[in-house]
Amino acid sequence: MSSATDTLLSAVDAPATETAPKVHRRIPEWLTIKVPRSRDIGKVEGLMRGERLVTVCEEARCPNLGECWSKGTATFMIMGDTCTRSCRFCAVKTGRGLPLDPDEPRRVGKAAKELALKHVVVTSVNRDELFDGGAAHFAATIESLRNELPGATVEVLTPDFRGRRAAIETVCRARPDVFNHNTETVPRLYRTVRPQAKYARSIDFLRTIKEIDPTIYSKSGIMLGLGETEEEVIQVLSDWKDAGVDAVTLGQYLKPGKGYLDVVEYLHPSRFEHYKRIAEEMGFLYVASGPFVRSSYNAIDFSNQFLRGQDGAPAGAAAPRPATPGPRRLELPLAVQ
Repeated sequence: MSSATDTLLSAVDAPATETAPKVHRRIPEWLTIKVPRSRDIGKVEGLMRGERLVTVCEEARCPNLGECWSKGTATFMIMGDTCTRSCRFCAVKTGRGLPLDPDEPRRVGKAAKELALKHVVVTSVNRDELFDGGAAHFAATIESLRNELPGATVEVLTPDFRGRRAAIETVCRARPDVFNHNTETVPRLYRTVRPQAKYARSIDFLRTIKEIDPTIYSKSGIMLGLGETEEEVIQVLSDWKDAGVDAVTLGQYLKPGKGYLDVVEYLHPSRFEHYKRIAEEMGFLYVASGPFVRSSYNAIDFSNQFLRGQDGAPAGAAAPRPATPGPRRLELPLAVQ
């Protein structure tokens, strides 16, 4: 398990070629804060190993692991630790996964109950060899969490299921409180950053959530520092708004090790504040923007603000309503899908 400092120091970049964008090798001071290891981490780690469960906190080498685990929170990663895709920013290993474990949803529910979580996040690797991409497994996990922790709010962060509407419907019918699907980067960089995905597919995925069930809050996020321009970031925010997205996250890309994409730029915290102001002015319900922000980081904050009342009970009619998508746009040109 890597510490936050280990993760950051691994971001030292390889020499740039003449045709590559200028790479910033020096890690700025705002990215070198060491998060102390808490004694509570051992409790979470032991429980996960005992239940044969995986957390994305470990697999993705998240720099916030110490902070989140010290609060007794973690993001469950279901369907194994091997992804069928090979995105060039992600530390999760690539290959063909093992058959799904039908008992895994029960174990996730049991572990979440033992941790007494108030907000549970469930994500997964891509399982493109499955017809539904694992949507039914997500639904079974949500059902298990509802049975074990009826008072908890549930957030899912899913792959794109190759755009299959029936798979999205399967998850929506299980009624997650928050349905997250990350866009990851701007359309121009898709072929480099995530070559097996399509930008237009991800935007359409987010719109489809609201077409199926307008009462579900939707969420998406991108990484910054891969060479995107401000104009491109604003375009993604605009596409999210048109798709009816409620909550957005913007964080700094950190190179997880050798063989992954170089960091082109380390954005100053003031730049993240700048993007946060733009997103808030566009009317998003919730915006998290900062160097260490990740899609699951402090996810309970959204729950506490919009899904619960001050007494911890569901917010009910007092909560702001989820956004409604705008008119469906034409498909983007193939060059940027």
